Amino acid sequence: MAKEVFIIGNGPLPHDLSGRVDAAAHVVRFNEPKASIDWSGTRTDWLFVNNSGKPMQRRILSREYAHLPTVQAADFIFFAYHPITIRNYLIKPNFLSRLKGRRADWTLDALEMFGRVNKKVAILPPSYYEEGCDMLGIPERDRRTVFPTTGFFGIRYTLERFAGAEWDIHICGFSWEGWKRHAWNAEREWMLRQVEERNLTFWRAG
Repeated sequence: MAKEVFIIGNGPLPHDLSGRVDAAAHVVRFNEPKASIDWSGTRTDWLFVNNSGKPMQRRILSREYAHLPTVQAADFIFFAYHPITIRNYLIKPNFLSRLKGRRADWTLDALEMFGRVNKKVAILPPSYYEEGCDMLGIPERDRRTVFPTTGFFGIRYTLERFAGAEWDIHICGFSWEGWKRHAWNAEREWMLRQVEERNLTFWRAG
């Protein structure tokens, strides 16, 4: 019998999957649970995190984030963006934002935060980001205005490492909407191709 892997986004789920998720062989999550928080259990093996910009600043300043059940359960934390990637591609705050303490790269602060709660951390290499842009069809000229999501990199990384008939992969909690600078349509089309080619199970909300 195949072992179940759940890749859980932060969007709505079709129904309560908590028991099934917590009993799975491997669970992948992203940043922090939102719409899926009450229906997806707490088991977390890999947690992929956006270590850039305002979202990471907010998590670092929060006293609660590092102690969330899903963060505490995580066996491994992955930073989606290498400092070289942040420097070369991601949006930098303007002067007034910098005066408020904002910055693009929170990697060192995030390492310290996760280190204080005894978490192992890995950083995806710059080449992984560039390959991801190629896979989504984002041309070089647009790579400073359109950005792949943490979810895309986490799904890609997981599918690369859980291949074969022994793994039954379920993907849920993805609606491909949000910040206008993400390549939502390209990511949705890429994901649906993976579902078709690999016979993955995609749980649609609603």
